[in-house]
Amino acid sequence: MKIGIKGINRVSATATVALTAGAVIAGSVFASGAQAATLPVPTIAAKGGYVMNNGTAKTLYSKAADTRRATGSTTKIMTAKVVLAQANLNLDSKVTIQKAYSDYIVAKGASSARLIVGDKVTVRQLLYGLMLPSGCDAAYALADKFGTGTTRAARVKSFIGKMNASAKSLGLTNTHFDSFDGISNGSNYSTPRDLTKIASSAMKNSTFRAVVKTKSTTQKVTTSNGGYRYMSWTNTNKLLGSYTGAIGVKTGSGPTAGYCLVFAATRDGKTVIGTVLASTSETTRTADAKKLMDYGFSK
Repeated sequence: MKIGIKGINRVSATATVALTAGAVIAGSVFASGAQAATLPVPTIAAKGGYVMNNGTAKTLYSKAADTRRATGSTTKIMTAKVVLAQANLNLDSKVTIQKAYSDYIVAKGASSARLIVGDKVTVRQLLYGLMLPSGCDAAYALADKFGTGTTRAARVKSFIGKMNASAKSLGLTNTHFDSFDGISNGSNYSTPRDLTKIASSAMKNSTFRAVVKTKSTTQKVTTSNGGYRYMSWTNTNKLLGSYTGAIGVKTGSGPTAGYCLVFAATRDGKTVIGTVLASTSETTRTADAKKLMDYGFSK
């Protein structure tokens, strides 16, 4: 011990300064690392929220995560998932836009992809129209195309049945769909945890990933007389381009649902994915999501 003490006493002043400076730098590094790792649990405006590590399925944040709520157009994540799960799916097959789809938009005052009656639109294009401008007309067209039955009503009912079967196959017990677009007939609900799991499953599909990360697109569609027109759609998800690493997923809103957002982002090989339900405005749902992703990445 005496030898050690004497050795320390003989350290030169220069070395002492160097060691001290090094300690300060190291201390700063550790301090900043500790600060990042201990980001305080955020406060969000949304009534419900959930975030998980998409790679490990580990829960990173939870607020009323299993409380059933209306989901608005975040329902369309399942709509797209069911379409993309169809056997022998041809994304380039064309669907003729029916008057019933546009009539539905008008009757419901619903968000629209502005599809034109008589146009022939590919399934892939309908998915963009579904997920970017949140077109309820595109949702109707897809449900009509991929449901089974001899009448449109039967096909729509069949398609919604597929949505519920898909939720059941994921083991979700707090999710039920009664519509193809989130315009509920009284029993369309899910939870932040369940919606996150639906989105995580949907994100395994490369076409889904490509669609939901797209900020805007212009698509060439065939008109009823054999000509063509261009349709331009912009994504309602404001995280794209405003949050580093954002890769999706879907907005939603409604009188009962409030403002909803299912979100995902990847940084340094880590993907966090989550949901906020019943936030207070478009601005707050985006702010809520950013807070939760920041927190998720710090965990």
